[in-house]
Amino acid sequence: MSHNTQDSRFKGLTDQEVLQNRQKYGMNLLTPPKRPSIWKLYLEKFQDPVIKVLLVAAAFSLLISIIESEYAETIGIFFAIFLATGIGFYFEYDANKKFDLLNAVGEETPVMVIRNGKVHEIPKKDIVVGDVVILNTGDEIPADGVLLEAVSLQVNESSLTGELMVNKTTDEAHFDEEATYPSNSVMRGTTVTDGHGVMCVERVGDATEIGKVARQATEQSQEQTPLNLQLTKLANLIGKVGFTIATLTFVIFTAKDLYVHLNNTTITDWHQWLEIARIVLKYFMMAVTLIVVAVPEGLPMSVTLSLALNMRRMLKTNNLVRKMHACETMGAITVICTDKTGTLTQNLMQVYDAKLDESQKNLIAEGIATNSTAFLEEKEGEGKPSGVGNPTEVALLLWLNEQGMDYILLRNQAKTVNQLTFSTERKYMATLVDSSVLNTRVLYVKGAPEIVMGKCNLEESRVKQYNEQLLAYQNQAMRTLGVAYKVIPENSSTDCAELVKEGGLTFMGIFAISDPIRSDVPDAVKKCQSAGIRVKIVTGDTPGTATEIARQIGLWTSEDTERNRITGVEFAALSDEEALERVVDLKVMSRARPMDKQRLVQLLQQKGEVVAVTGDGTNDAPALNHAQVGLSMGTGTSVAKEASDITLLDDSFHSIATAVMWGRSLYKNIQRFIVFQLTINVVALLSVLLGAFLGTELPLTVTQMLWVNLIMDTFAAMALASIAPSMDVMNEKPRKRTDFIISPAMRNNIFGVGAGFLIVLMGLLAFFKNMPGGMDVHHLTVFFTIFVMLQFWNLFNASVFGTNHSIFKDAGHAMGMLGVALIILVGQFIIVTFGGKVFRTEPLPALEWAYIIAGTSVVLWIGEIWRGVKRMMKK
Repeated sequence: MSHNTQDSRFKGLTDQEVLQNRQKYGMNLLTPPKRPSIWKLYLEKFQDPVIKVLLVAAAFSLLISIIESEYAETIGIFFAIFLATGIGFYFEYDANKKFDLLNAVGEETPVMVIRNGKVHEIPKKDIVVGDVVILNTGDEIPADGVLLEAVSLQVNESSLTGELMVNKTTDEAHFDEEATYPSNSVMRGTTVTDGHGVMCVERVGDATEIGKVARQATEQSQEQTPLNLQLTKLANLIGKVGFTIATLTFVIFTAKDLYVHLNNTTITDWHQWLEIARIVLKYFMMAVTLIVVAVPEGLPMSVTLSLALNMRRMLKTNNLVRKMHACETMGAITVICTDKTGTLTQNLMQVYDAKLDESQKNLIAEGIATNSTAFLEEKEGEGKPSGVGNPTEVALLLWLNEQGMDYILLRNQAKTVNQLTFSTERKYMATLVDSSVLNTRVLYVKGAPEIVMGKCNLEESRVKQYNEQLLAYQNQAMRTLGVAYKVIPENSSTDCAELVKEGGLTFMGIFAISDPIRSDVPDAVKKCQSAGIRVKIVTGDTPGTATEIARQIGLWTSEDTERNRITGVEFAALSDEEALERVVDLKVMSRARPMDKQRLVQLLQQKGEVVAVTGDGTNDAPALNHAQVGLSMGTGTSVAKEASDITLLDDSFHSIATAVMWGRSLYKNIQRFIVFQLTINVVALLSVLLGAFLGTELPLTVTQMLWVNLIMDTFAAMALASIAPSMDVMNEKPRKRTDFIISPAMRNNIFGVGAGFLIVLMGLLAFFKNMPGGMDVHHLTVFFTIFVMLQFWNLFNASVFGTNHSIFKDAGHAMGMLGVALIILVGQFIIVTFGGKVFRTEPLPALEWAYIIAGTSVVLWIGEIWRGVKRMMKK
């Protein structure tokens, strides 16, 4: 490309210097976060506390299998382990792959630089320290650096500070003291919204502000998920109980048998020792079986299945879940720290209101169309046009479009003679055109209303009227603009600045422009609040704007005082003690910088809160990473997405409320599974223990127990995990992190129902013992089938546990359940009929099947009557 004249003052680097600087300071690439290897991802699944206990059981079982050379049971346990870990691994791996596609980063974007005194276009990644880069409206700034020249330069720093428009200048007199970053420096990842400039690159790649923040975002945060903490507690408890009962059984029975054996024989040779070893082994085997039964293998699988199903379903509601546990953690959150731009608001400046002189309609339209540097572009497949250029000017063009006027037509019909673009010093923009409306030369001016009104002939009363109106708009955190025109005689000067100075303009009215809140936000905020979740706005915006947005979404009420809001600078100045004392009350934090947000999150966590953070900019990444759940926006930066656990594909706060509902319903389903599962475990453990006291054979064999465990677990897990979420959960308060996963109601259910089942089963054993044939295979088969059928009917009760609904209320819910119920029934029939020696069963006649199924169904009817009574009492 030929170099253009305006930039010939800047020579730029020579090719030699480029190579040296690249060696010295590196490439302009952000290091992508390290992905864990596939093996590491899989081995992580073995960190699960329940899986660990299972591995111990598997080792014992393998030892005994080798001695007895009977491997069926060991295979069963290993199968359970690999099933649970495999499913979890697959779903997380799959989500990561989808995510990488979402993030193909544009390192190849062309950038204009001056090298060897000529302008070249090179890919963003090839920029080095010392390069002189030309910046035009719409460009993304490729690296951090200092401005050498700035002409009405405005930068959108929202990806770093949340600020949509920041004025940049090289003139020290106009530096903004309040600004987050110096007024003459520009940062990688921000975009030029207006004007143009030239910069000299000072930092590239990971050394840039965005690169530093990105590193902060990939630091591993060690926050344990609430569910993990709960399951660890549960696994420890079950492990202890199982081991205690098993040890007791082992000691009592071994002692009893050895006592009898040693009383009857004196030890003379090694055959007697072998006999003793046999007795010890027999009871050791029984003890291990008890441990295997005690540990709910289905638990990790049920949790994994529920989470995996939820990941899939949440994608349909615009939540792309990347870390599996995040879908459940959402149900436990107590605080949401939300970003403003793009989450609560639409991230699109729009004309909120206009007070205009209606008689001047055509002039106003021509003025907006010509006195502008912005464009609209129609995107393929999208109904609404989007704009390019200064957001305020785009808003005016969109407004014109809505009035049914074509700005391009108006712009082309009028011939532009001269234009003075907007600058922060002047605070106005002027364009001189040969008007097609008045067929004469007209000067159009738009800018800060007080400046424009000062150049017009307006009566005092009108000025006062307008000022009251302007104040009202500004209190609502809106931007205001005044528009005016003046007819210019043919032979006058064409210098816009001179013409404006002369004054005598005619005022046409004012526009109020705002970034409106999304229509579904107030409702979603209300939902979160009724669910006991506190919402806090954390934004880089001014205190006024932030508070106004909080008011519009129903967060800021008349009771709130200065105690409920703070700026980032004030927050940083507080000591940790003072800040801790205030964090809970804060509703709005304005002018927040990346580290302020992260500190807020960490202090809230110290207070025992479970925090979710939403954000779309790179500035949000550290906070996203440190929160229990980070929610990034689908339109957000890749750094933000990397740091997050869930990506909201529609960027809407409403999706957050949905995610909370999913999370809570999921926790309920896991609780239902635990109720069902532990009832089986209690009954199986005590049947074996008490059955042995009755002096019979083991009432349930090892293989039978494993069938009950595996099939009931796996299929019941699927059935209970697939229960659809219900909005009811949004009326409850968040659960406490310290709460044990087994609530008092669950405990009563497990022991109550368990005791009932035990009485029936022990009665059966006593009854069979006194019958002819005693404990023969036929009677043991009947016992085994009744045991399974009791649990079968209890599965239906468990599926509505925690509600008073009838099991027949919701047909859709019933379909998944019925499918699973059928599989269990068929499975039981196959085992009884064909299990033979392996399962110690023999086929039962049809009539006995009918009796067993009908008799055990009483379990369901008692549950239905109980829930019916509770419904009546509630009314």
